[in-house]
Order: sequence, then structure tokens, then C-alpha cells
Amino acid sequence: MTNETDAFDGDLADLTNIAAFPVRQPTVPEPEIGERKCYRTIWISDVHLGTRGCNADLLIDFLDHTDSETMYLVGDIIDGWRLKKKVYWPDAHNDIVWRVLKRAKRGTRIVYIPGNHDEMVRQFSGMHFGGVEIQRAAFHTTADGRKLMVLHGDEFDAVMLAHRWLAFVGDALYTLMMGLSRWVNSVRQALGLSYWSLSKVAKHKVKNAVEFIGRYEEVVARAAAERGVDGVVCGHIHTAEFREFSHNGKSVEYWNDGDWVEGCNALVEHFDGRMEILHWPDEIARRNRGQDQVDGASGDGSLAAA
Repeated sequence: MTNETDAFDGDLADLTNIAAFPVRQPTVPEPEIGERKCYRTIWISDVHLGTRGCNADLLIDFLDHTDSETMYLVGDIIDGWRLKKKVYWPDAHNDIVWRVLKRAKRGTRIVYIPGNHDEMVRQFSGMHFGGVEIQRAAFHTTADGRKLMVLHGDEFDAVMLAHRWLAFVGDALYTLMMGLSRWVNSVRQALGLSYWSLSKVAKHKVKNAVEFIGRYEEVVARAAAERGVDGVVCGHIHTAEFREFSHNGKSVEYWNDGDWVEGCNALVEHFDGRMEILHWPDEIARRNRGQDQVDGASGDGSLAAA
């Protein structure tokens, strides 16, 4: 990239003028892929564009191999906290924005629900930009009739609500952890090993983090039940998960679509209403194994013919 700051002009340094957000033609064009995996709905969140932790290449691969009637961007798509400190906008991040806007032009309904890291976008709730609807929260009805509340989820984070300063300290420590994770994965890649999230493993090993996640999931599910819906889809805590809770005798579904920093997950709805959490590194591994089998079968055929 010639100059990372070329991606912004004037007021874009603090991301307050989203309408003028400059999107160039992609550096890596969409490949000609025969058949994409098609879903009724896709949810992704916590992409954190504008940070080095964003797994842009994996997300681009996901966008190039999937399609849907509706896509929800469930917050923290752009990391305004980081960009206010230092502008970091590589070509791959521009390519992601281009692909999302391209989907909107092709007829996909795109709903953007800002989170705490891109809270500057919340002031535009109710408006449309480039075919993208910006909403504070949304309600989604599945193909089999379930009503789901869709929101980022920071509204239910006790740290964010009571100790906002602590959230910024945690963000700095998290950024440090992600830097270490990038170094580990660069070594793994050189050794021919698959992607592995250091911070995700650490989070599951630390008792307090596990307890926080459990409390968060319960609070969000209870809030959904009190609003009379069948379930909730959120992000925020970078932990893809499905759980079922009971509140006042009513069953309520909790879905977290994960992130594209650690887990590289997406939540999808099939055309019959069935929901599924995708872990994209696993999907890539399955695709590569399938290709290896095809190549192996082709090789065996050639030898047999000979």
C-alpha cells in the first residue's frame, strides 16, 4: 500500500462523516467462483476494521464464498477507538467494505447495527448509505417463524456501563494479546499449520473471563425474553455460542455470532430456518481437503490410464 492515510480525508480522521467514506476499487477483485454457499441470512460482527487484529484475508474468503438474502453487520465493524489514535487502513480492509457494498448493489439487504467501537455511527440510525441500513437494533423473523432480537450487546456489558475507563484499559491489553497472537500465527503459517487463536484459548482458561461470559449470555437472553421474542443474536464478547435459557417458563435462544479477530465465525440461517455457527478456518480446511481428494482421484486415474 502506498500510503495508509490516503484512505481518509479531512473529517474522516474521527469517522464522523460516514456518508463521504471513500471506497476504492478492490485491490483483490472478487474471484469467479462457480457456486457460492447460499443462506437466507448471515450475521457477522466484531470485524474491527482499522486494526491489525482484523483477520481480513479470512473474512474476504468468507465473503467470496457465501451469499445471502439478508446480512446483518452486528457492530464493531469499524474500530473507531483505534482509528482515533492511529490511522491504519490497509487495502484488504478497503476490499472488505467494497465487497459489502457490492452485495447491497446486487440486492442483498444489508443492516448495520453499530457497536461500542463504532458508536460514532449510531447517530445515523434510521438512515441509508450505499444501500446499507443503519439501525440501533433490529428484529428478524426466521423462515420457520421465530422472532429474534438483533443487537451488538454492549448495552448489557456491566464494565461498559459502570466503568467505561476500564473498558479502554482492557482494550489496550487485548490489543497487546492480539499482537502476540499474530506473531504466533505467522510462525504457524511458516510451518504449514492452520490458524489458531491464542487469546481465545486464554479466555477459556481464565475463570473470571468464563464467569463473565456466562453472566453476559444469561443477562442478554433474559432481556430478550422480557421483550417477548424467541431469541437474540448479538456479538461484542468475541465468543461464538448457542445456548438455550428459560425465563418465566418461556424458552429463549441465545446466539452470538463471534468475531473476525479471534474465532473468525459467522452465524447463518438456512432457508428452512435452521441456524448454524460457522468457524471459517474449519470451512477452509474442509474445502482444501475436498480439493486434495479431487486432485488425488485425478492423479490415481492418470496413473491407472498409463
